[in-house]
Amino acid sequence: MGIIGPNGSGKTTLLKCLDKTLTPTAGRILLDGKDLAKISLKELARKVGVVPQQWEVNFAFSAWEIVMMGRYPFLTPFARESREDWVKGRAAMEATNTWELANRPITELSGGERQRVMIAQALAQNPKLLLLDEPTSHLDVNHALELCELLRELKQSEGLTILAVFHDLNLAARYCDALVLLKEGQVYASGQPEKVLSTENLEVVFGVHVRIRQEAETGRPSILFLPRTKAEV
Repeated sequence: MGIIGPNGSGKTTLLKCLDKTLTPTAGRILLDGKDLAKISLKELARKVGVVPQQWEVNFAFSAWEIVMMGRYPFLTPFARESREDWVKGRAAMEATNTWELANRPITELSGGERQRVMIAQALAQNPKLLLLDEPTSHLDVNHALELCELLRELKQSEGLTILAVFHDLNLAARYCDALVLLKEGQVYASGQPEKVLSTENLEVVFGVHVRIRQEAETGRPSILFLPRTKAEV
């Protein structure tokens, strides 16, 4: 599922409420029928993996060390990783095609490589739900497509539920099974991409003119953004 909307519409705030970085001012969030407010951070980390938009690291940890940090929810204080932890870590790296990067310092990796390592770290938690905040925002077109293909493969092979914030509407249209369109902190529309990405919805929420056609290859909507006329500017 993809979360879309203009800047300031609440996309990242929504994710931060889901991973308990922020606390909602009203209402409840349920995870497996349990109030999120009553779930400890360690318990939450066993169910939900998070890949933030930016992840700053000031020490040259190896990619393997970064991935193994994802096993902390399963460790007792002062305990070392078990064989099972190592197996989970390697499996996560193999699933994301990062095993060959295991000994490389994270600071020396490209943006695409680093993003895949961060996804591997989240997978090492063995989560049911994977949250990603604009996972393609710092990637070129080729690496953005590779990452989206990887996420689609992981959804199938790992049985994951994936919730991702997208800035690129065409990527969201191509890869998401469902979309949530936000406007000023509220859900403006939700459902299949063909329903949500209508000319009317996009013009109202984003304030731009669009032309939408159906891709022959995928059957998904493709969006062309049109400039405003001089009278509208």
